[in-house]
Amino acid sequence: MRKGIQGWLRRGGATMAVLLAAVPAFSADTAAPSPLTREPVGGVSLAEWTARWWRWADGQGGAPYLDPDGRVCDLGQEGPVWNLAGTNGRFRPHRECVVPAGKYLLLPIINMAHNQVDERVSCKELQAGAAVNNDYLISAVVLLDGQPLGDMRRHRVRSEGCFRMDADDEHSRLAAADGYWVMLKPLPPGRHTLSVGANYGVPDGGAYSRMRQSFEYVLHVGGRTQVVSRGQPTMPVAAP
Repeated sequence: MRKGIQGWLRRGGATMAVLLAAVPAFSADTAAPSPLTREPVGGVSLAEWTARWWRWADGQGGAPYLDPDGRVCDLGQEGPVWNLAGTNGRFRPHRECVVPAGKYLLLPIINMAHNQVDERVSCKELQAGAAVNNDYLISAVVLLDGQPLGDMRRHRVRSEGCFRMDADDEHSRLAAADGYWVMLKPLPPGRHTLSVGANYGVPDGGAYSRMRQSFEYVLHVGGRTQVVSRGQPTMPVAAP
């Protein structure tokens, strides 16, 4: 992963540092307002936006979280919220994306969805399956432009009951989701970095019980930026 997030992780004295008690850069004690919101966006709750995120990712064939470098970051994007993606836990991507100005950003830190494969499995059982790994969060750090966004343990979001993976098909797979997310308010135009590191530690768990997330986004808000020459500011250019 990039130097910024690795620096924070090393300070904790472990491969994936326990930084849950880190002093937030954006807090009530600072003049800067928080870049995060838990308020409804477009009249839709954060929990519902996470369900829509799972539908979006599933609708793109899983490509968003397998993206190595940002080549598909604009796939299927619509509405006031721009979806970012984590990974399947098996690689560390560095993605570069152009994001339209004025978009909220939904960022998955680490999370799970549990899908119904047998109609005898109840919604309550799906919710329990989605929750189990998230009950054992070991660490979670998000850096925005090199600054930590606070205690990510406070940003656990569960889906509102269960939801259909195809919102227009009442017979599509039923699912429940649980995990750690942040919704960022629209960022100022220009270049921004988002770095994420997180991991589970379920004792005697299954395949994803010790899943790790480590990824970074470089976001060009309102158009791609480039450095013209040393000593000069970055200048926006037309998005490709």
